[in-house]
Order: sequence, then C-alpha cells, then structure tokens
Amino acid sequence: MQWASSISVSSNPDENIRHCVDEIRDQLKNPPDIALLFATSHFSKEYERIQSAFYDQLSCKTLIGCSAGGIIGEGKEAEGMPGISLMAGILPGVDIHPFHLEQSALPSLDGSPRQWEDLFGVTPKESPVFLLLCDPFSFSAEEWLDGLDFAFPRTVKVGGFASAAAKPGENAFFLNREIFHSGLVGVSMTGDVVLDTVVAQGCYPIGPALRITDCEENLLKELDGRPALEVLAEILSEIDPQEQEQVAHSLFLGIAMDTMKETYGPGDFLIRNLMGSDPEEGHILVASRLYQGRTVQFHLRDAKASASDLDAVLSSFIERHQGSGYTGALLFSCLGRGQ
Repeated sequence: MQWASSISVSSNPDENIRHCVDEIRDQLKNPPDIALLFATSHFSKEYERIQSAFYDQLSCKTLIGCSAGGIIGEGKEAEGMPGISLMAGILPGVDIHPFHLEQSALPSLDGSPRQWEDLFGVTPKESPVFLLLCDPFSFSAEEWLDGLDFAFPRTVKVGGFASAAAKPGENAFFLNREIFHSGLVGVSMTGDVVLDTVVAQGCYPIGPALRITDCEENLLKELDGRPALEVLAEILSEIDPQEQEQVAHSLFLGIAMDTMKETYGPGDFLIRNLMGSDPEEGHILVASRLYQGRTVQFHLRDAKASASDLDAVLSSFIERHQGSGYTGALLFSCLGRGQ
C-alpha cells in the first residue's frame, strides 16, 4: 500500500491542478486506486472542471472529496485563502465501494440491519471500513451514524463535514465524475486494509462530570436535578479570570461516549457547541441530540490545550502501534481550532 499527498495554494486553479497532479504522479509512479480531493470555496465556480481534471489526469479508479473552509497537506495549512489539497493511494487487495446518499435514502432506525447492509453492498463479515464526507445543511449525521453503528457495530467510521458554505446548496461533494450539493459521499473499503483512529478534542474540562436529568431533543434542561444554566453559572464563577474571558467564544459541552465508565479523562467526550440559552427557564441549547442519563462535562478550548492534546494522543498512538506499518494519515480538523 502506498499513499501520496500534495497541496497547492495558488489563486489560479490550473496551476493548483498541475502542481498536485505532478507531485502525486512523481510519488506514486502509477495511477491511484483512490484520490481524495479538497478545494476551498474560492474555486466554487470551477469545482466541476477541477474535479474532472483530477479524475482524468490521475486516471484514478475512485475519486471522492468535498469543498472545505481550510485545507491541509504535506504538513502545510491554508486557511482563509485559495487552495487545493489532494491525497491519493495505491491499495492492492482492497475493494473500494463509493456511494452518494441523500437523507431520504436512510432506512428506519427501527428496521433490520440488513437494510443498511443492502444500502452499502457490504456486510459486517467483510470487516469494512468507512470514509464519509457529509453536508451539515441537508444530512443528519447523528441519525446516520446511529444507523451505521447499529448495522456495523465494530466497524471504523471516519470523516467530517464539508465546511465551505454559509447556506444550503453551496457545499460541493465530488464522486468520480459526478458533483452533488447535498447529502453525503463516501467509500467503504474491504480486503487488505486497516483503518485506525485518533481523536484529539483540543479542549480541557472545567467543573465536574454531570448527569443529564432532564432534556428534550437538543435542549438541556437539568443537570444533577438542577437547572442547567444555574449549574453552568456556578462552574464559571469558580474558574480563573483568564478562563472566564474565553467563555464567550470557546465554551463547549462534552458528551461522554462510553456511558458505562465510572471516571473520565481526555478523549472520553464528544465535544459539541453551545448554541444559546434561556435565562428564564435555565435551559441551554446544545448542537447535539441529548439523552437523559448521559454523562456530560463542560469544556474550554485554547491554542495551547489544542496543541498539547494533539501531541499527546499522537504520541500515545505511535507508542501503542510501533511496527504496525501505517503508510498514510488523513486529518480532519475542526474550523474552531484555527491554523
């Protein structure tokens, strides 16, 4: 297995195409089995032409990708500026199954796992791995992942949201020669492939771990039997002044991923944005569906914590997997982190 990566930050799309194609060809020597394309919104009028150029010039079997608010490649970043990032791989012994889905195509969560298997044309026995790129305006990622976890409980799924749009229909999703502006594109891969994950939240907890005692959809009403906003105010009153300044733009809610744990540490929480509050009722609006009984903890994010967290989880991963022979890495970074 062999991977290659390239990034180009010219405002000229043709220059970006030439640069990335030449670098990928030079690194791989042969046409790739899969190419992953990410382009900033500066090229929104050129998406289709850019996609076709890469697909044809690389002679790749599968191309997927999406528009992005920022791109990363070859250890470089481009944020708030035009650019294209391309990753490509030669995967002998791996079957790649690309797909595009709209929200309306999802089976009922009350249905059989077989419906989800039929949707992707793979079964858990084949030990597939999934790479997924989703539109935040038109696709319910949580419902989708609930169904995918239901049908493929021990399968690795990685991906992210397209981030180049301010309203529905502006994101672009690339799939071979087709381009979509809603839904989700992705691939399942089976055969001689291992996909492993590292999650760096970039946040640190404040206050104690708490249990949701009352909620409705994404409205957080009570924590440990008290109004959620009252609990948050108490926590914020006890942190230092520098942290209090961060609250206006860097306060999040962490939702425990493993409900059976007794103690929680870094990486145990799924970090979600806070969208607003109702001071009269004492409720907090969270950018995630909530469930009564789940453990949560408030978090703050800053540059130092983000860098330290990423370094720690990568170092731990390398230590645990020495000699495993990993040949490539795909990074999805939250826009909230900044460069």
